[in-house]
Amino acid sequence: MDIRSKNSRKAGIIAVVLLLAFCALSMLRSYPEMSAFLESEESDETMYMEGLYSIGNDLAEGNYILYNEYAKETDPGQVLDEFGQRPFDLVRKYMDCAVFAEEDAGGDAETAETSEGSGEQDRELSVLTENLAEDTQELLTAPETDHYAFRAEYRFSGDGMLSGVQVDGTVLSPEDAYNLENNYIRETEIEEDNYGISSISVPAGVTVIYGMTKENLDAYIKATDPMYPDIYSLSSSGAYRDTLEVLGLLVIAAALLLPLIRRLDISCMKMFAVPFEIPVLVLFLCFCSDLYFLPMQVVYGSLTGSLLPTASTGGLELPAMLLNFFMWMLVFGVLFWAVTSLRAIVRMKGAYWRERTLTYRLICRIRNRGDEYGGTMTKKAGGAFRKVKSFISRQYDALLHLDFQDKTNRTILKVVVINFLLLCVVCAFWYYGIFALIVYSVILFLFLRKYTKDLQEKYKMLLKSTNQLADGHLDVPIEGDIGLFNPIQEELKKIQKGFKKAVDEEVKNERMKTELVTNVSHDLRTPLTAIITYTDLLKNEEDEDKRKEYIEVLEKKSLRLKVLIEDLFEISKAASRNIVMHYMKVDIVNLLKEVGLENDGKIRDANLEFRWKLPEQKVVMYLDSQKTYRIFENLIVNITKYAMPHSRVYIEMKDQENSVHISMKNVSAAELDFDVDEITDRFVRGDSSRNTEGSGLGLAIAKSFVELQHGTLKISTEADLFKADIVLPKMDMPEEEMTEHNSSIL
Repeated sequence: MDIRSKNSRKAGIIAVVLLLAFCALSMLRSYPEMSAFLESEESDETMYMEGLYSIGNDLAEGNYILYNEYAKETDPGQVLDEFGQRPFDLVRKYMDCAVFAEEDAGGDAETAETSEGSGEQDRELSVLTENLAEDTQELLTAPETDHYAFRAEYRFSGDGMLSGVQVDGTVLSPEDAYNLENNYIRETEIEEDNYGISSISVPAGVTVIYGMTKENLDAYIKATDPMYPDIYSLSSSGAYRDTLEVLGLLVIAAALLLPLIRRLDISCMKMFAVPFEIPVLVLFLCFCSDLYFLPMQVVYGSLTGSLLPTASTGGLELPAMLLNFFMWMLVFGVLFWAVTSLRAIVRMKGAYWRERTLTYRLICRIRNRGDEYGGTMTKKAGGAFRKVKSFISRQYDALLHLDFQDKTNRTILKVVVINFLLLCVVCAFWYYGIFALIVYSVILFLFLRKYTKDLQEKYKMLLKSTNQLADGHLDVPIEGDIGLFNPIQEELKKIQKGFKKAVDEEVKNERMKTELVTNVSHDLRTPLTAIITYTDLLKNEEDEDKRKEYIEVLEKKSLRLKVLIEDLFEISKAASRNIVMHYMKVDIVNLLKEVGLENDGKIRDANLEFRWKLPEQKVVMYLDSQKTYRIFENLIVNITKYAMPHSRVYIEMKDQENSVHISMKNVSAAELDFDVDEITDRFVRGDSSRNTEGSGLGLAIAKSFVELQHGTLKISTEADLFKADIVLPKMDMPEEEMTEHNSSIL
C-alpha cells in the first residue's frame, strides 16, 4: 500500500507541475500581444488625441477668460476670488492664444460681425488682445499652419452664440480634426449651461484662436500625465486580463477535480493540511492588496526592458523569460494550493471546522484554561455577542411592528443608515467589493425571505381571524402577535365586539317579541274572557241586584281593556317617535304634588307613607305637561302596586343648574330578582307571577316620555330597595315665552 501511495503521489505531483508549467507558458505566449497593446498605447498619435480631447473643457473656459481680459466685464480679482485658479491657466502656459475681431476688406469691424456667411478669403482679423507679438498674430491667423501641431479657432456671433469651431494642426488628420471639433462644440455648450465661469463675460462678435507647437504639446502631455502609459494600462489589455482569468479558472477546476482521480489525488499531503484562516488570508492578500499588481509590474518591466538590464524591448532575453516563467508558476501554484486546502471542507464536512481552524482551537484553549483571564474574555465576548444579537433582534422586531398610523421616518432612517454603513464597507474593497456584494446580496436575500415568511405567517393568522368572524364565530378570541397587522387586529376585535353586541341585542329583541305576543295575548284575553262570561251571565240573570253587579264588573273590565289598548297605542307611538310633543311652561314641583294628590286614594289603600322632599320655590321648565304627568303617575302607581305595605316611600327633587333630578325610593314587597336593564322594556313586570294588575307598560311608557324630552330614566336596586332616578334637562324657552315668564315673576 505504501509503494502504491507514493507512486500515486508522484503521478499527482507531476500532473500538477505540468499544469502549472502549461499555464505559465500560456501567459508567456500572450506577451507579444501585450507588447503590441503597450506600443499602441505609447504611440504619439494616441497620446496626442487623448491629451487634446482632455483640454476641450479648458479651452471652453478660456474663451470667457480671454474675452473678459479684453472687455473687462468682470474684475479679474473678483474672478480669482469666486472661481480660483482654473485648469486653463495651466494649458495657457503651453500655447499661444488671442482674441480677434472680424472685419471686411474695407476694415469695418462692426459690419463684419454679421457677415458670417462670407468666405475665408473675404475676412480679416484684427487683434484685440494686448501685448501680442506680430509674428505670433500672423502665425495664429495664417490660413494654413505648418508651425502649430494643434490650432483651434472659436467663432462667436454678435449675439454671443458660438457659430463654429475649426481645428487643424500638423499632427492631426482631417478625421481627427473633425472629431475634436465636435467634442469642443459639446464642451462649450456644457460650459454655457453650467453658468459657472461663463457668467463673467459673453464673447460677442469675436474669434478666439489657440495654437500649440509640437514641443509644447509633448511637454504638456508629459507634465499632465507623466506615467502614461503605465502598468495599470496593462490590466485593460485583453491578452493579459482574459488569459489570466481563463488560466486561473483552469487551475481552480483542476484543484477541485484532480482529487476525484485516485492516482492523481495529492490533497492528503501535509502542505495542504493547513488551518482554514491561512489560505483565506493568502487569497485576500493576493487579490485585495498591492500584491495583485506585482505580476503586472514584472510583466510591464519585462516588456519595456526596465526589469533587467539585459532585457530588450523587442523580445524577452533568457533571464527575463525564466523569471517570468517561474513567477507565473508561483502565482498559479499558490492559487492551486489555496483551493486544494479549502477543498477539504467538502471532504471533512463538520470535522474540518473543529480540526483545521485556528479560531476553534483558540476558543477551546480559552475554555480549557478556565482561569480568570480566560473567563473574563469569554464573558466579555459573550456579552458583546448578546448585545449585537439583541440590537439586531430589536431592529428586526421594529420592522415587523411598523405602525403605519404613526410616522415611520425614524425606522426607515435606521434601515437606510444600516444599509449605508454596509455599502461603505463594501466600497472599501475597491473593485474587489464585487465579492462583498455577493455576500451582502446573499445575506439580504436570506433576511428578506425570513421577513416575508414572518409576514406571511402573521397575515395567515389575521386571515384566519377574519374567516372565523365571517363564519359567525363571535366567541372565538382574536389573539396573537401579528406585527404589522396589530392595528387591524384591534379593529377586528372592535368589530367582533360590535357584532356580538348586535347579535345579543337581536336575540333579546326576538325573545321580547315572543314575550310581547304572549303577554299581550294574556293581558287582552283576561278582560275579554271576563266580559264574555259576564255578558252570558247577564243574559240569563233576572235578579236586578245581580245584573247591576255584573254590569259593574263589565264596566271595570271594559275600562281595564281600554287602558291596556291606550297604553299599547302610547308605547307604539313613543317607540316609533311618531308622537307630537306639546311643550309649555310647567311648574314641575306643583305637577308632582298634583300627581300625588290624584293618587292619594291608591297610596292609602296600599298603606304607604310618602315622604316628600321638594323645593319650596317654583321650578318652571319647558316640558310637555301631559307626558310629564304620565311619567310621574306611572312611577307612583307602580310604587303602590309593588311596594311593601306599611313602608315609607321617599320622593326627592333637586333643582340643579342645567337639569332637575327626581328620585323615588321604596321597599319592594317581593324579592327584586329581575334585570334592571330590562325592567323598562315593554310588557316586562317585576311581578313575574302576574298576581297584580298591570300591563307591564308603565315603566316603558315613562322611559319613552322621558327620553322624548331629552332626559334619562334609570332604574336601580339594592337588596329589596327599588329606586327610580329621573333627570330632565332645562331646555331653552322661546323668546316670547321667556318674556312672558319673566313678567309673571315680576
